[in-house]
Amino acid sequence: MGTFKTTPISVLEQITKEDFVSNYYKPQKPVLIKGLTKNWPAYDRWTLDYIQNKAGNQVVPLYNNEPAKDKQSVYAPVKEMKLAEYIEILKTKPTDLRIFFYEILKKMPELIHDFDYPDIGLKFFKKLPALFFGGGESKVFMHYDIDLPDSMHFHFDGHKQVTLFSPKQTKYLYRVPHSIHNLESIDMDNPDFEKYPALEQVEGITATMEHGDALYMPSGYWHYIKYLDGGFSMTLRALPRNPKRFANMLYNVVIMRNFDNFIRRYWGQKWLDYKDRSAIKKTHKNLMNLS
Repeated sequence: MGTFKTTPISVLEQITKEDFVSNYYKPQKPVLIKGLTKNWPAYDRWTLDYIQNKAGNQVVPLYNNEPAKDKQSVYAPVKEMKLAEYIEILKTKPTDLRIFFYEILKKMPELIHDFDYPDIGLKFFKKLPALFFGGGESKVFMHYDIDLPDSMHFHFDGHKQVTLFSPKQTKYLYRVPHSIHNLESIDMDNPDFEKYPALEQVEGITATMEHGDALYMPSGYWHYIKYLDGGFSMTLRALPRNPKRFANMLYNVVIMRNFDNFIRRYWGQKWLDYKDRSAIKKTHKNLMNLS
């Protein structure tokens, strides 16, 4: 058992559009910007109490830290609950229950008046702003986003830790084929380097986020997220502009995801076990080639 090699993320208070594009977007380098939201109404308004007061009787799907098994869909929630009741849990005790991809425009469109799309050089896809909620025991498994966006991730009311890995390190991360995640048996907080020796070759970038922080995650970056206490985040996404990456995005969304879901419906756990064995075999081959 051990810990990943990591370096802290670059942290800025403010940044100009020109500097962001030149120093972070073009070289695809993550950065944490602390002052990007301070002129938003959301900076003062967005707390768990604020969302709770607007929740009404909305019922939301909830997920936990357990990976889906056999033929179970990864999108199947473990339970459903009124949003106001769920937020009360976040406010009062640790929980691993979390909300994944709460679509603002569909669920709480009045929130769009509380934030702006930053003029920072990213062409944001304005039809899909989304919130993510989690408690003090919530973890989001290591993955990269299937649509390969350049993302700006904003956190509110609470603290979370994000560990990022460059796409260049994918060959040592035990990526599961036909998927966007690595082996779910890997404990990202305490990796077993004897069982997964290739992990010693990677180096992560760590960011601890607090209220109002904005994290730029370049396209294809792996991320592992831990909520340190109850809170929520918003992600604004910009579709990839690079033609090759855009083609990869279409393949992921249209072909890879549907193929994987189709096979899983018939093979179930056998398919998951096969993919895990393939991930280990390929990654260890990459490790041997290194030496």
